[in-house]
Parts: sequence; structure tokens; C-alpha cells
Amino acid sequence: MSLFSWGCRGRHGGQCVLRIGVTGQACSTAASKEAIFDALGWLGLDWDEGPNVGGAHGPYRQSERKAIYATHVESLLQKQHAFHCFCSKERLDAVRSEQQANKQTTRYDGHCSALSTDEVALRIAAGETHVIRMRVPEEGDCTFTDRLRGEISIPYAQIDMQVLVKADGMPTYHLANVVDDHLMQISHVLRGEEWINSAPKHQLLYQYFDWPMPQLCHLPLLRNPDKSKLSKRKNPTSILYYQRMGYLAEAVVNYLARMGWSMPDEQEKFTLSEMQQAFDISRVSLGGPVFDVEKLKWLNGLWIRESLSSDDLIQRLQEWALNREMLEKIVPQAQGRIDVLSDLIPQAAYLLSGEVPVAPDAFGQEGDDRDAAVAQMQFALWRLEAQQDWCRDALFTALKALAEAMGIKPKALFAPLFVALSGQSVAYSIPDSMAILGPDMTRARLRHAIDACGGVSKKALKRLEKEYAALGF
Repeated sequence: MSLFSWGCRGRHGGQCVLRIGVTGQACSTAASKEAIFDALGWLGLDWDEGPNVGGAHGPYRQSERKAIYATHVESLLQKQHAFHCFCSKERLDAVRSEQQANKQTTRYDGHCSALSTDEVALRIAAGETHVIRMRVPEEGDCTFTDRLRGEISIPYAQIDMQVLVKADGMPTYHLANVVDDHLMQISHVLRGEEWINSAPKHQLLYQYFDWPMPQLCHLPLLRNPDKSKLSKRKNPTSILYYQRMGYLAEAVVNYLARMGWSMPDEQEKFTLSEMQQAFDISRVSLGGPVFDVEKLKWLNGLWIRESLSSDDLIQRLQEWALNREMLEKIVPQAQGRIDVLSDLIPQAAYLLSGEVPVAPDAFGQEGDDRDAAVAQMQFALWRLEAQQDWCRDALFTALKALAEAMGIKPKALFAPLFVALSGQSVAYSIPDSMAILGPDMTRARLRHAIDACGGVSKKALKRLEKEYAALGF
């Protein structure tokens, strides 16, 4: 989305605004924001307004715009376009289950929509947990225009009375983006096609606020080679993973640009500047583009061979991993283990590699032993997917807590992790290795090791999810 938005800006002389669209306080960390800046910056994508460059429409972090959203939702309440909802999770689950049993569209049933102003005030004063929902017409269709798909109509009967403000007072994506798009004078909104069914909610909000709606363009989702939706379980989805793997930014941008779009002359290899000059949103194909890592690797090799001189390649290698910053992380682990300088290379090779070869036999004999190793790696993966602080001590604390919850010693938990991360049974310490590899590479190697052992079936996954939940994480 960012790449195509950037292409539209360049072709039509517009401006790009970068917003950090995380309204959940727990997810809005300094590290997660910095990762966004790093990923876009590495690709060569810049922006005219945003958190780190300023602009006339700040603040640009949605988590810092709570007062702005509160003012606008209050106007919706006063105009009766929104209402307070006090329904418990248990009641909502029961309503949803009944609708599913009757093969009805699952949506809020309007239980609290008719509460009087006095009753609402009393329940709020009593401290009852509540959210704020938008009202949706009971009859008729919502019709809107998509730049790629033309006119789309969706019955209001299929549209949920969307939560606009959560119980913690933070807005949902729907309210925050409509308000911000208007206040920041956004003219074109490019989103994934999974948001088509939310467009009626957004159109209603624009009508309730008496604002013009931006032009909408819902882009096709990237797919795995098996046509399933692109997910981190089948392909690493973090841009920084591909940087850490040693791909060139030019090749990644080139490949992503070809995901659903093509140059007028159909050339495969082109620069970001060439894309910008030729970009036309109408050339986006609605067929689900396939993200094929092997094709990306082929294109990356083309860039290395055709567009880099020997000096350029030396510089890229130094910038990629053979730099002082990386050596400063590795040397403290290696210094006590090497007798000659050349000992460093085989010892640290796994820290500079992309994927490492792992054999199923390295995780024990097929059966209970290997199943136990897979379970440990899966639990570690889930624990690390929730890990925000990626420093060595925080990683050790998280893994130690996991081992204790599982009733095993940390050493027993670390054994399969050593193999998954390094391809060998002995390596530098697990927390230190993870800190050096970074979150994207660490998680990718754990997924690769699990797949090397045959993966986890749907039935086994459900069982492991229950066992992991029982640990209290």
C-alpha cells in the first residue's frame, strides 16, 4: 500500500502522510515505530508529513490523538449517530453463537441502542464498562465507488454496528482513520481488498460528519504460491527480514511493485524512480498476485550482477553485515572461544547467514522425542511473537519464565532452540544469539525448523494452543 501510494504521489504531484495507525497502547512501542521508519527508509520511501518530519496536521501517532477522537465521537453521540453499549463479552458471544446456529450474519443486535440518556448517565456514573458503537440503517443498501472495481453495493443488513471507541477509551481503526483522513486532507485511500466490507461503515461516518469521502481503491492481497493469503507462517512478511537476509532494497522494491502492477512496456527490472514516472493506478490487476520468494531471489541476483560494480558490491556487503556494529555484537561471544582469528568465521557463520540447514534427526528420534522438541519450539515461537523488548536480558527472562511454566529447566528448552537457530547442537548462548539475529530472523528460523520436522497439523496445533494457554501467557 505504501509503495503504490508513493507511486501515486510522484505521478500526480501529491503528498504522502505517514501515520502510525496503532491505537492499542500495548502495541505502540518505540521499537515498533522505529521498525516502520527503518523498513520504509531502507526501501527508499519517504513522506512529506509524519512523526519524524513534522507537518501541519500532527500529531501523527493515533495513540496521541485521543482528545481529537473524543471530540468527534461526542458529536456523533449528540446527533444520535452513535450510542453507548454496556453488553458483556458473554452476552455478545451468546448472540453470535445463536446467529451462527441460525445461519444469520453475525452482527450486534442493537440491544443497547434504545437506552435513554438518563439510564446511560447512571450506568456510566456507576462505573459500568462500556464501548461506543455507531448506528447503522436497518434497511437499504450502501453504494460506493472503488477506483478499480467500479460501483459496489452492500446491504446494510450485513453491516455491523461497529465499535468506535473501546472500553479503554481508545478509538478503533474505523473512527480514527475517518477522522484523520478528513483532518489531514487525504484525497485518495489505498487499502487491501479485505477492507471492502468496511467501506459502508466509513461512508456512513463521512455522512454523519457531513464530510466528503476520499476516493477509495481496494488493492488485491498478496498470496502464497498455493494461492492462500500471504502470512508469516508460509513467508516472512517483515521487510526487515529481507534486509537481514541480504536482499537489495532496489530488488525488493522492484519485486513488490510488480505485485499486481506492471510497467507499460512490461519490463521486469526497473528502479523506484522509473516506477514513479510510469505509475498508473488503473494498471493494477485484480488477480491475487503471488509472492514467490524464489522469483524475488532471481530478481535480486539480476540486480547484483547487472547493476552493481565490484566496488559497489563490496560496499553493500560491508553495510549489510560485515560492519563494525555487527562485529561489536559478535566479538564478546567469540573472544573467549577463538585461538586464531579465522576461528571466528565458522563459529559465527550462523549469525551472518540467512537460512541455516537443519535436519529432523537433530531434534531426536521420530515420535515422542521429536514431537516434544516441536512443541518446545512452537511455545518459544509464540512467546517470542509477543516479545516487545528484544535485548538479551529480556529474552532470557521470557524464555526462563516459559521453561518454568512448562516444568522443565531452561537448558532443556534451549536444546532444540540451539539447533533451530544455528543448525548445530552447540552455539553462542541462545539469548545472545537471538539478540544478534533480531526478532524477524529468529522467528523465521524457528518456523523453518518446525517445518523441517514435518510441521504441525491442524489437530496438533489446536492441542498445543490449549496447552500453551494453560501456561498463563
